[in-house]
Amino acid sequence: MGVNLSGRSFLKLLDFTPAEINYLLDLSREFKNMKRNGVPHRYLEGKNVVLLFQKTSTRTRCAFEVGAMDLGMGVTYLDPNSSQMGKKESVQDSAYVFGRMFDGIEFRGFKQSDVDDLAKYSGIPVWNGLTDDFHPTQMLADVLTIQEEFGQNVKGKKMVFFGDARNNVANSLMVVSAKLGMHFVACGPKELMPAEDLVKTCKEVAKETGAVIELTSDAKAAAKDADVIYTDIWVSMGEPVEKWQERIDILKPYQVNKELMACAKDTAIFLHCLPSYHDRNTENGEWVFETFGMDGVEVTNDVIYGHQSRCFDEAENRMHTIKAVMYATLK
Repeated sequence: MGVNLSGRSFLKLLDFTPAEINYLLDLSREFKNMKRNGVPHRYLEGKNVVLLFQKTSTRTRCAFEVGAMDLGMGVTYLDPNSSQMGKKESVQDSAYVFGRMFDGIEFRGFKQSDVDDLAKYSGIPVWNGLTDDFHPTQMLADVLTIQEEFGQNVKGKKMVFFGDARNNVANSLMVVSAKLGMHFVACGPKELMPAEDLVKTCKEVAKETGAVIELTSDAKAAAKDADVIYTDIWVSMGEPVEKWQERIDILKPYQVNKELMACAKDTAIFLHCLPSYHDRNTENGEWVFETFGMDGVEVTNDVIYGHQSRCFDEAENRMHTIKAVMYATLK
């Protein structure tokens, strides 16, 4: 029986089977080929979607806007100051309104419960563009990038996340690895490990798929024989500046640099969901240098621009995978 995701919301990958995830990845490849070959694919002409952003973004907004327009849809973008949701109007009431005007809703914000409520009350597909708990659209782009490097069967591939292993990206990497039978290692300080209940859930999934889920604080041991090295910024959006000193003190041993990459396989690739603090060419990067004397934070410049980096392929793949999610749930 074929996979049918029409009418479904895309809130977290725990809601999807391995077959459904692979279907979305196959569809992403098709859309990428069409885009690169100039083949029109306005399959959803006449539909309209709204993008709700409590947190600003470059890749997520561009991917949803370009993807929706490529599919022939109209797009309304609402930044934090353009909607009354959560201020003068509850999420539930907002969902009732959006559901009468749009065919789909993207939400990028803080609470997982907000995106869950939008799906519960709107009556239309809702897509999670990022919450504090999960970042599922990023995962599809990550796996598509890994498949492009190593082939479509990623079962057994070792992916190591370095840094704050309890954040939304690390959580979602662990989930997608469990679903697809990969070997996932969360590497960071013991106090920044994923929540026990999520680890337990992923290990239960792993029993069915053959995945391996590991947690460790030993950076060099974690990197040994890795196929994919992954990291993320150490201070997440919305966190106070005071967090920087605390995070640098505790996370410095987990910086991805040439020495750490040398512990992985020669064929290993480096991924980062971006943005990244890897040089002084941004206001934040210069501030970190002046304050802490670091001209690279979670990753060094020679890694992110090195021959093993696939960060910008990964960024492009956000567009193709998000397009697949919108089409699959709205067709």
